[in-house]
Amino acid sequence: MSEIQNTKGAKVKYYVALHILLMVYSISGVCSKFASGEKFLSFRFCLFYGGIICLLGIYAIVWQQILKHIPLTTAFCNKAVGIIWGIIWGFLIFHEQVKWNMIVGAVIVICGVILVVRADEQ
Repeated sequence: MSEIQNTKGAKVKYYVALHILLMVYSISGVCSKFASGEKFLSFRFCLFYGGIICLLGIYAIVWQQILKHIPLTTAFCNKAVGIIWGIIWGFLIFHEQVKWNMIVGAVIVICGVILVVRADEQ
């Protein structure tokens, strides 16, 4: 019984790591939006662009490590959570308005991710 609990605990750990990684990945989109507002090859443009490259490098390395423990189909399905992070960053950083259809879409994404993860467990 404890072996099953250890396996579930390990999976939860990798899902948490996956979602932290997806949050980091979404920050590259924020850097991209900031870079787009700067003059091409200016210091700030290069700084934001360098941030994008750094974040994507970290993402690529950690993604491969997570795939050792979570099936690709399940991990890839979880990437849809990036939409939710986009809504959060848009609201917090860019002061964009959150509309009801965005919330409905986020709920649909979360339900889809939960369905895939539960199907993976069975």
